[in-house]
Amino acid sequence: MTRCEFFSQEDRITGFCISGHSGYAEAGADIVCAAISAVVTMAEATINDVCGAKAKVRVKEGGAQITLTLPAACDEEESVQAVLAGMMLTLISLREDYPDYIEVLEV
Repeated sequence: MTRCEFFSQEDRITGFCISGHSGYAEAGADIVCAAISAVVTMAEATINDVCGAKAKVRVKEGGAQITLTLPAACDEEESVQAVLAGMMLTLISLREDYPDYIEVLEV
């Protein structure tokens, strides 16, 4: 199962950690894992490359984990928050379709 944790502080999403493999299918054929990867890649690229937020990103390949942490303040805060909210809603939608393979938590 893939675990998607969103961190927040005072109504501000401060980052996320996505970890684990969904287990829906074998590597290369796992549509749930592919969808999650696409959502995460789009969000990280938009936050850092489009909005210029300079979020810290850590990837642990062996542990199938990516963590993104926003700086205390962003020039494009409203846009960054919109991207993170959209990411969360997309992952919640995936969870509704594949409840045995993905969990989404706000911590």
